[in-house]
Amino acid sequence: MDPAEVASRAETENFPIASVLFPRAVRPHLRAVYGFCRLVDMLGDEAGGDRLALLDGLERELDACYDGTPSWQVMAQLQPTIQACRLDRDPFWRLIECNRQDQRVAAYETWADVKQYCTLSADPVGRLVLGVVGKAGEMALLAASDDVCTGLQLVNFLQDVPRDLELGRVYLPAEEIRRFGVTALDRPSPALRALLEFEAARARGLLAGGEALRRGIGGRLGRAIGLFAGGGLAALDALDEAGWDIFTQRPRPSKARLARAAVRAVVS
Repeated sequence: MDPAEVASRAETENFPIASVLFPRAVRPHLRAVYGFCRLVDMLGDEAGGDRLALLDGLERELDACYDGTPSWQVMAQLQPTIQACRLDRDPFWRLIECNRQDQRVAAYETWADVKQYCTLSADPVGRLVLGVVGKAGEMALLAASDDVCTGLQLVNFLQDVPRDLELGRVYLPAEEIRRFGVTALDRPSPALRALLEFEAARARGLLAGGEALRRGIGGRLGRAIGLFAGGGLAALDALDEAGWDIFTQRPRPSKARLARAAVRAVVS
């Protein structure tokens, strides 16, 4: 899979349903950021060959967005957004560095280690969204955004235990796996369910930051950003309703449920 193919796939990914709640003028910028996020994840998870070399190439393309002319299509589409919204380089770099780390680190011992990983893998996305809507300088909003993004990342970890195992990775803290007496992550067990429910409670606490984002930003824009946290909570509900069966399916909220949440966000 070459960079052009990956970039083409990233460009055609469906943008999250919450995007329709953002002002029309903002949506192209969010789509450009989303394209970058999909691109870097595809390079780190799916690309063949030397992934570290591909990620190095992406960092060079990122640098070209700030002081040159990028040649990859996704990055060429990102450059006007970086310039118009005055987006800082660091969140983009952190997402690249996260995928570099994925090539070197397969497991994490403590929740603090996992949370530190989320400062590379998840929190930068929220900071970029805040940058696009002109709120990147508000520290209280940044803290709430980091909580929500870490919570969303944890939800993904719970949904994707089997997929991550196939990639040779475990994102649930090793000390907590031992504490709950989980001896295998590749099959259901009461111990694994207890661990998943424990982590889900942690994720719900982090996703509560969505309300602070909604209030702090206000209006339809605040409701749109707060809906991301709502999507994470809906995913946790779907996991619970599926009896924490993460092996025969990937429990996720239905499109109808997400659409209802979007409608509630608009009219509330």
